[in-house]
Amino acid sequence: MPIETLKAIETVSDPEFFHEGQLISVLTTQPLDRFLDYKAPDGGCFNGAFLEVPLGPRKVLGVVWGPGQGNFDIAKIRSATRVLDAAPMRDELKLFLKKAADYTVTPMTSMLRLATRAPGLSNPPSMQKIYRIGDVDMGRMTKARERVIAVMEDFAGAAFTLSELSKMAGVSTSVIKGMVDAGSVHEEETPRDAPFLRMDADYGAKTLTDDQTSAAAQLCDYMRQDHYSTTLLRGITGSGKTEVYLEAVAECLRRGQQALVLLPEIALTAEFLTRVEARFGVRPAEWHSGVTMTERRRVWKMVGQGGAQLVVGARSALFLPYQSLGLIVVDEEHDTSYKQEDGVLYNARDMAVLRASIAGAKVILASATPSLETWVNADTGKYNKVELTARYGKAVLPALKAIDMRAETLPSDRWISSVLQTEIARRIADGEQSLLFINRRGYAPVTLCRACGQQIGCDACDARLVEHRFQKRLVCHQCGDSKPMPEACPHCEAQDRLAPVGPGVERLAEEAAALFPEARLAVLSSDLFGSARSLKEAINSIADGGADIIIGTQLVAKGHNFPNLTLVGVIDADLGLQGSDLRASERTFQLMRQVAGRAGRGEKAGVAMLQTYQPEHPVIHAILHGDEVGYWNAEAEGRRAAGVPPFGQLAAIIISSSDAAAAHDVGLFLAQNDGPLRRIGAQVYGPAPAPIARIRGRYRTRLLVKGDKTTALQAALAEWVHKIKAKGDLRLAIDIDPYSFL
Repeated sequence: MPIETLKAIETVSDPEFFHEGQLISVLTTQPLDRFLDYKAPDGGCFNGAFLEVPLGPRKVLGVVWGPGQGNFDIAKIRSATRVLDAAPMRDELKLFLKKAADYTVTPMTSMLRLATRAPGLSNPPSMQKIYRIGDVDMGRMTKARERVIAVMEDFAGAAFTLSELSKMAGVSTSVIKGMVDAGSVHEEETPRDAPFLRMDADYGAKTLTDDQTSAAAQLCDYMRQDHYSTTLLRGITGSGKTEVYLEAVAECLRRGQQALVLLPEIALTAEFLTRVEARFGVRPAEWHSGVTMTERRRVWKMVGQGGAQLVVGARSALFLPYQSLGLIVVDEEHDTSYKQEDGVLYNARDMAVLRASIAGAKVILASATPSLETWVNADTGKYNKVELTARYGKAVLPALKAIDMRAETLPSDRWISSVLQTEIARRIADGEQSLLFINRRGYAPVTLCRACGQQIGCDACDARLVEHRFQKRLVCHQCGDSKPMPEACPHCEAQDRLAPVGPGVERLAEEAAALFPEARLAVLSSDLFGSARSLKEAINSIADGGADIIIGTQLVAKGHNFPNLTLVGVIDADLGLQGSDLRASERTFQLMRQVAGRAGRGEKAGVAMLQTYQPEHPVIHAILHGDEVGYWNAEAEGRRAAGVPPFGQLAAIIISSSDAAAAHDVGLFLAQNDGPLRRIGAQVYGPAPAPIARIRGRYRTRLLVKGDKTTALQAALAEWVHKIKAKGDLRLAIDIDPYSFL
């Protein structure tokens, strides 16, 4: 559920100073869920200073949160060890962490860990040797040297320490030093944390279409206003939303402020960074799990000191210590990747709105198919709305057609209809590309023994193992565990009786190869690429015409541009409609519209064909007829009638333990003692075993709480669960506005 707008606060330009020995209140990253009193260290410290403090026999990271409470024997209060070399945490970030903690019902110590996820923050300023790619002489390459070059190319432009590069490439340090002598690796002496190169807001400005120019002007006008605002940038697929919001980024830079662009997938980062560099002359700072530890520390430090103007990152980039945040762009804002599903449970879209409202910054939510929450907020005037209605250049939207699978007579092991087969053959003859889309990784979702009827499951989860034939393994998509594909049934030991059931992307590729033996095939699935570089190479090869047929999962639905792609075939358009949660139809609508939009992005017209057994289904009907407004209005009315987000509040309580009975007993206790929730009129459903009851050996019991939009649900939840004292390995998590009901 979107968070209500907060008034921007006046930040203190000169933070309070605490003299040596003065009592200070410190929040640490340790799981204590309370503030601790210390004495200010030698030389004193500012409010917000990052400190090293003693905690028992250890020294831990903490932040000065204000004056000490003084309710403890002052003679026993210890002094902070030292102030770290980092800009003090600003009041804006403190308030954001507090509000985010309250909204997600999360301990403040957990929020601080999110805001300090960079290695070596306690290290003093120093010089270090770093290593970058040099002049590669392939004639002098060994296998070990090739691994070093591959790692450095994966992280184009990044710097590595010697130990970091050695570990990542799996080579000895002597190999790297030999490459330095040969000139294929450059060694540099540099400050441990150096500012990023300055960006030029006018460097690579492109000529925009009239539609784009109008949209960019509106966004820049919002940027010039001195108060918070959120804007939905809604543009049809291929309309050039990225170039439009980069103009807002440019205006932010001209105003001397910092900007953040959030992307839903790391796989999209490489292509996007290239576009940013072309627009502003230099690469931005990156923040995601794919960057090196050295670079993570540098980004964290420089963001706090103002030495990084633009950050491109994953959802956790919201928690960096920005000095002057002016703009947050949430690209593909509808994407479910923005929902953090473990640790601190939050939605990055909502947290972006919260952080901007506190900082007085602007938010741009960009999408061709916005989330219902964003759609309603824009429709009611809470958010601004800017729309792009035409594709860039000569491209036009693809025609949309349904293939009624009830009229097809396919064998049980075939999924490409005769209609779609004919259309693909015609594209191959015309030298054009086709895309076959199915939202299932692997070869088959189920492996069945025809002798005993058993389905091979995961040993640690209540989930079926998915066959990945390319890797010759069975993989659990819940916990990631895998095992070699067996020759005999693990249950009855029957030989040669194991059979795949249902299609995945690999099985679809096998069928396409049999139907079109002369065609060049490319399979795009997240588990088939070991690095961002290999994925980028595959995408570039396809864009250059290196494949006739592309078979892909939802990885292909996001941001890729294949100019010669004129046909999209959706193998199972009904797949998402069977979802058990309230967003099942919304996700199907968004995904189908996104993947259909891959067709006809060049000068040739495109068509998208949806194989469906339910052509009359309201979602399929809305997709085929392009009636987005009608779909959103109908979906909104259904949610309003049910009193669910965005017109009500939901919270999931997930209790997990290695003991199924213990987890259920806690759930039952909560259900029988729901006084705090009844006082605000909230309803409790459950407890019940989760649909996937066991993951990684832990049994999971769920409850669902439903409340009116205006009730103080979080406060009631905190009071409700406060009486639960977790014993042993029992864990309780609260998920506000859950996206997954598994």
